[in-house]
Amino acid sequence: MNWAARAVEKLPEVTALDKSYEYSGKVVIVGAGPSGLAAAKILERNQIDYLILEATDRFGGRLKKDTTLADFPIDLGAEWIHSDPIVLNKIKGVAGNTIEEDLVPYHLKSGAKWDGVKIKEVSKAELDFRYRFLPESKFKSSTWYDFVEENLAKSVKSKIHFNSAVTSIDYSEDEVIVKTVGGKAYEADRVLVTVSVGVLKSKSIEFTPALDGKKKKAIAAIHFRPGLKVALKFSDTFYHNAIECASNSGERVYYDIAFGKESESHVLGFLCTGEESRRYIEYSSDEALVQVLLEELDQMYTGRATRLFTGEYRIERWSEYEYTRGTWTQAFEENPNHLRHLNRPLNNKVFFAGEINDPYRQMGVPGAILSGYHSIDRLLSAP
Repeated sequence: MNWAARAVEKLPEVTALDKSYEYSGKVVIVGAGPSGLAAAKILERNQIDYLILEATDRFGGRLKKDTTLADFPIDLGAEWIHSDPIVLNKIKGVAGNTIEEDLVPYHLKSGAKWDGVKIKEVSKAELDFRYRFLPESKFKSSTWYDFVEENLAKSVKSKIHFNSAVTSIDYSEDEVIVKTVGGKAYEADRVLVTVSVGVLKSKSIEFTPALDGKKKKAIAAIHFRPGLKVALKFSDTFYHNAIECASNSGERVYYDIAFGKESESHVLGFLCTGEESRRYIEYSSDEALVQVLLEELDQMYTGRATRLFTGEYRIERWSEYEYTRGTWTQAFEENPNHLRHLNRPLNNKVFFAGEINDPYRQMGVPGAILSGYHSIDRLLSAP
C-alpha cells in the first residue's frame, strides 16, 4: 500500500497554469504565502490588475530558510515533500515525469523510539515498510522556500505591499473594500483571502456582511495545532536518523536535518505539535527551551548531547506568530462538509485559498499552491 501514490491519483490534469483568462476587474490577494503567490502568478501571466497585501515584512508565510547554521540551507518551515515528487512538475506547470530538482529520498537508515526512560531501536523492516507506505523526500541542496521563490514569488513580488495586515473586508457593495492596520483602504472587484486558518479562527479580520453560521462553524472545527521547530547544532553525530518520542497528544520527534545532505554539519531537529507542544511553548526563554531538549537527549545518549552541543540553534515558534497562530492542516482528517463551507465564496466577491482549501487533498506546500490555482480559477471564472 502506497499512500503517496493515492495522493498522486488526486492531482488535477489541468490547473490554472494551463488556461488563459480575460478579466477586466481588480483583484486583491490577502497573504503572500504559497497560495497567494500561486494565485498572483496566474494574474501576472494574464496581465490582470492585482496587488498582494502581506501582514509581515517577508513573503513565504510559514516557509522560511536559514543559511547560517549549517553548510546547507535549512528549512525552518515546511521541510518534506509528502507526495510523489511528480507533484513538483504539476505545481510548476512542467510536462513529463523528469524531476529537475535534486531530492533526497527520506528512507531512514536508523530509527529509535523513546518512552522517557528507555530508547529502543526501530527495525530495518519497519523503516522499509514506512518508506514504502509514504515515500517522502526532501530537497538535497535547497529548500521549499527556494522552490517557491524561484517558481512563484520571483515574478510577482513587486506587487506585494508588506506590513499591511488586513483588518476588515467589506463586500456589501459592488466594490469590495479591504482595510489594513492604520486604516488604509483598497478597492477591488474581487478578493482572495489566503491567510492561515489560525488567523481566521482569531477573528482578527472583520467581514461585512458577517460570515454565516456554517462558515463560522467550519472555521472553528478545523484542526490547526500549536507547535514549534528547533534546530540544534553539534560537533558530531551521536543520534539516530529519527527518534519518535512518547506523546500524550500530538507529535514529538527528533530527526537528523542533515540526513542525505552530503554535509559536514551535524544538525538535529526537534518538531513538536499539538497539545504536547504547549509545555515547550511556555518557555519564554529560548535558552531554557534548548536546555530542556539537551537534558532529554542526554538521557537518551548518556550525556553526549551536552558535551557535543556547539551552543548554536534556531527556533521557530509558529503558534506564537500573530499572523500564523499554528502549524499546518490535514484535509483528510476533516469533515467534508466543513471543507465545502470553508471553500464557499462570499457573494462571488470574496474567495478563499490555503492548504486546507485544496480540493485535491495534497499535503503541505503542494496543497497550498494547488489551492491558489484552483481558487483563482474560480474567482476569474465566476459570473
